[in-house]
Parts: sequence; structure tokens; C-alpha cells
Amino acid sequence: MIRFVRQLSVFCLIALPLGVAAQTAAQNDRNAPLSVIDWLGERPKTPQPTRKAPVKPDEAPVARTALPPVVTVAPLGKGGPRAIGLVPTKVTGLPQDLWTGSTAEDIAHQLDRLPELHLPVAHSLLFTLLLAQATAPQGDAKQGDALALARVRTLMEAAALDPAMSLIEQAGVETSPDHFGLWMQVSLLLGTEDRACLRLKDKPFLTTDYGVRILCAARSGEWDTAALTLGSAQALALLPESDLSLLDRFLNPDLYEGAAPLPGPREMTPLKFRLLEAIGEPQPTRNLPAAYAVADLRDIAGWKAQLDAAERLTRIGALPDNRFLGIYTDREPAASGGVWDRVEALQRFDTAMSSGNTEAIAKALRPAWRAMQQAETEVTFATLYAEDLQSTDLTGASAALRDRILLLSPLYEQVTSADTTPAEITFLSQIARGEAPKTTPDIPHAQGIASAFTTPTPREGLVEMAQNGQLGSAILHTIALLEDGARGDTAALRDAISTLRALGLEDAARRAALQTSLLERD
Repeated sequence: MIRFVRQLSVFCLIALPLGVAAQTAAQNDRNAPLSVIDWLGERPKTPQPTRKAPVKPDEAPVARTALPPVVTVAPLGKGGPRAIGLVPTKVTGLPQDLWTGSTAEDIAHQLDRLPELHLPVAHSLLFTLLLAQATAPQGDAKQGDALALARVRTLMEAAALDPAMSLIEQAGVETSPDHFGLWMQVSLLLGTEDRACLRLKDKPFLTTDYGVRILCAARSGEWDTAALTLGSAQALALLPESDLSLLDRFLNPDLYEGAAPLPGPREMTPLKFRLLEAIGEPQPTRNLPAAYAVADLRDIAGWKAQLDAAERLTRIGALPDNRFLGIYTDREPAASGGVWDRVEALQRFDTAMSSGNTEAIAKALRPAWRAMQQAETEVTFATLYAEDLQSTDLTGASAALRDRILLLSPLYEQVTSADTTPAEITFLSQIARGEAPKTTPDIPHAQGIASAFTTPTPREGLVEMAQNGQLGSAILHTIALLEDGARGDTAALRDAISTLRALGLEDAARRAALQTSLLERD
């Protein structure tokens, strides 16, 4: 009883100050001044959580509306589509989305249907388009892969093997068997197939081509594996008989010593070309596609073969200008006639330019120019010597020829005309500066060229394609149109140059006009 009284008294002593404190606080609140804005003095009220109806686990979801749900579609993967290309946008001037409005199938079809190109500007524009950094068309990853393969295949057919190699490696040689197969073909043409064979050794699933497997096994020193694979291919008839005979001679050269050479294959492939070279039966490249001519640029080929290959590759824009000059001036001509006369003419002109003698330059200029016309390498010649020719004080016919050469060079805008300048040069110098010509001389294609700068008529359909994300396709159409114009279609030439200008390709438009007029092509 005494303990209970003591606890009660302690509780009262504790509760009394708390009650007094609460009463004092209430008193102070009543006496406190009101805020200028009454709600500033209020404490925020904690919102009460809204009670939701319990979810029944066995109940099916119920839609709130009868409308179909909104479905958004986006490509899988991290970020946007990858831009593939060797030349950045700031160099080419082409946007990265130049293919996005097209499909890879349509682009590949356009590339396959391109006509044979004769104008150097057409080759240059095509290479720029294929090497420009660009994203793939909209869709799944297969669109980008198909576009990359089409670009590499076109570069390979145009003998631009080094850019083709870089582009396929950027796209990924292990992406699919098609990627690896194209990489192997380019490697065989360049003579760098050992790298591809090492990759295949680690990942044999990248190819089903028994010929490639046999070649790579032999190159790796695995002769037993190569012989076993060849025996299986022979027993199961997995390859044509001509291919089996070629592979047999490659693996067993001792058995065929002194045998008659194999007949040339009906359809040449990079693998057959390399195998025939390996067994000592190299094939001439004159009648083969241009890509095979790259093999003749090696030191193991004769100088005549190098010269022929250099001229052929330069005509299609697949050989650097300095490489062409280096092959042409490598040694003294060994004979006369044909390519030897062209070599002698160019070497004499090169010596005259090095001497700085104006009289010697004027004397050697015309024979050298005729030689370059025969080889159809005029633009390369103009690019190599334009700067030195511009500072040479020539007169008369030599001066007029110099101006024609300069109009085919990167210095085409700097050609000026005077009262004594021929009407042809005056007309072309105005075109070179993008001006509407005052008069039209009687020269080939002059009417179509003049119309493109006085009353331009770009193809509306091609301009609309470019505005809808199909700039690449529009340029391919324009290249084909330009070739039709160069063959004599005045309306096509006018529309092609006008369209190039409308698409913002002013430099290409002016070069096309100048080359069409100055170059003599069949």
C-alpha cells in the first residue's frame, strides 16, 4: 500500500509540469499576432493515404476503354543506329541520314543497276556516297547489315579494294557468314588472306565454303586437315569437278609436275584466281573485272602489266594520282608504240616541268596531253600539274591548251578570260564560276550545259526524295541521269546538272559540265 502511494505521487509530479506547459503554449498561441497572409502561419497538413480496393488475384484485368492500346515501335539496342563510313560528314558535306528514308533492298538494287560510268566526276561522286558516314535505313539490324554489304560489294567491283576492306572491317567481319565471305574475297584480291584464315581457325562456323577451308588449313600448315577435307569434298561431290581439280593441284603439286595447264575457269572468283597463281598458272587480268587488275600493281608483276593496270584503274578513279605518276616514271620505256609512247611523252613533259624552261614545257605539253587523252587519264594529269602550269607563262595555242587542262583540275574556278580568249574557254570559265553564260559557242553539249545555269530544271521527284530522307537514292538516280546526258541526251544532261545544283552538290555540277564538254568519250 505504501509502495502504491509513492508511485502515484511520482506520476502526479511528472504530469503536472506537462499539463502546465500545454496550457501555457495554448495561451501563447492565442496571444500571438496574426500573419499578413493567414496561411503562412498554418502548418502543412499531412495528406491521408487513399484507400484502394483490394486486388483480387484471380480476377482478370479489366480495360477502362474499348480503344486499342497505343503501341510504339523502336529498334532494339543501345542508342540510335550506328553510323558506318570512312569519311566524316564535315568532309563529304552529306548528312548522316542520307539513307534513312530508303530500304537496303532498294539501295542495293540501284547500285546493281548503275550504268558503266565514264565521267570521272561520276566515279568520284559514287565513291563519296559509298564512303560517307551514314546511318542505316530505319528498321531492324538486318537493314544496316544489308546496306553495308551492298556498299562494300560495289566498292569491290569498282576496284576500290582498300576502302572496301576498311568498310567491311568497320561493319564487323564476324557479324554473319556473308560479312566474313565478303571480307575473305577482298583479302584474297589484296593478298592478305592469312589474317582471314587466322580468324576462321578460331571460329570455323563463319564459312561453309570448302574451298576456303582447304586453303586456310593448308596456309596454317595443317596439311592433314586440308587433305581430309578435300577427300570428303571429292567423295560427296560437294564442289564442281573443276574446283576439285584445282584444289588437288594446290595440295599435291608433285603429282602434277609436267602436266598440261588447267583450262581457264568459266567464272573467275578471287579464290580461283589466288589458287591458280599459287600453282604457277597466273591468269591475265585484261579480260577480268577491274578488281583483279589490282594484283598487277605488285612488284612481282612486270612493268608492262603495272602500266596497263595503272591506266585501267586510273580511268575509274580507283588509283591515287601520285601512284599513277610513280608507276609511269618508274623507269625508261623498254620499247615503242602503245603504252610505251605514252610513257615517253609523259616523262618528257615531267622533265620539262622540273626544269622550268617555258619553251621546253610548251613543246612537250601537247604530246603529253594527247597521250593522256589516249589513256583517258586527262583529269589525273590535270590534277598533278595544274598548280605548276598555272604559274607558267605560255602564249598562243599552248596557253589555250593550258586553260583547258586547268578547267579539268581542282583550280577550275581560277581560269580567267580576256578579249583574245577563245569563245569556248570564255564560256567554260563562266560555267566554272557558276555564272549564267552570256553566249553559247558551238561545242559539244553546250546547249544542255548552258540551260542548266540559265533556266535550271531539276527533277522534282528527285528533290522530293532528298527532302524525305532519300538523298542517297536521289544522288544515285542523278548519277545514272548524268551518264545518259554525257552520251548525248541533252535534256538528261540539263536535268542532271540542274538536280545536282538543287541538291547542294555545286562542285559536282560544275565539274560534270566541264568534263562533259572537254573530255572525249565514246
